[in-house]
Amino acid sequence: MVLLSLILLPILLLFLLYFIVRPRPVTIPIKNRHVFITGGSSGIGLALAHQAASQGARVSLLARSLNKLQEAKESIRRSSGLDVSIFSADVRDYDAVQKAVNDAGPIDVLVVNQGVFVPQELDKQGLDEIKFMIDVNLMGSFNVIKAALPLMKERKDRLPASISLISSQAGQVGIYGYTAYSASKFGFRGLAEALQQEVIADNIHVSVVYPPDTDTPGFEKENEVRPELTKLLAGSSGSMKADEVAKKALDGIKSGSFTVPCNFEGHMLAIATAGLSLKDLS
Repeated sequence: MVLLSLILLPILLLFLLYFIVRPRPVTIPIKNRHVFITGGSSGIGLALAHQAASQGARVSLLARSLNKLQEAKESIRRSSGLDVSIFSADVRDYDAVQKAVNDAGPIDVLVVNQGVFVPQELDKQGLDEIKFMIDVNLMGSFNVIKAALPLMKERKDRLPASISLISSQAGQVGIYGYTAYSASKFGFRGLAEALQQEVIADNIHVSVVYPPDTDTPGFEKENEVRPELTKLLAGSSGSMKADEVAKKALDGIKSGSFTVPCNFEGHMLAIATAGLSLKDLS
């Protein structure tokens, strides 16, 4: 009886979580709403900006390089005919981020996409590089979310809103040569799970997107310095185009999904690492 109880109890708990207390389906509108994307001047962020603008969103981009931001703004204007707002700031500087967010105005969909990656075995990597990745990827995300939350909570339409964190499959499973990077991306899971509990009463839905290797300018540079074993392991999941990842991400955001995998391997990792998180597995 004791053994049977030990088996049945976790099954019952999972049943309650999945069928009773899991978040109900929601649709987060994009058209005519303010979508604010960090790291939006290139790669996945820029692809997301193009797709959001094509669906009628009012788009704001934040990145460090003003020149790249201006190029991104012109690119979106040419493709969609819409103007976008751009803000040059380093996500490690909370005051600069807060000023940009306040100047941009209330945000309906926040996409926290900035990220840096320097692949290297831990014993060969300098602490300055490790700190850089943690500061930009994780602390930068805290800075952006903390700056945006007050205005997101005060939005007048009360329609469902979204905070989306662009993680990585290296945020689901550790990979050789990704020690510092994985640590910064694994942090997104805990941040998102706790944050969702704090903001659901404000009708704000948190998503975590887990892209595989994505064909971006940053990936090309990263691949040049990857350890050989890292290339073999990471390459086994395949790669995707930035537009493909952006579509998966935006679809997941619009459906209010907590976990947003981008390919088959990502779906399998999502199931294998589900734990007790409230997520859609159907």
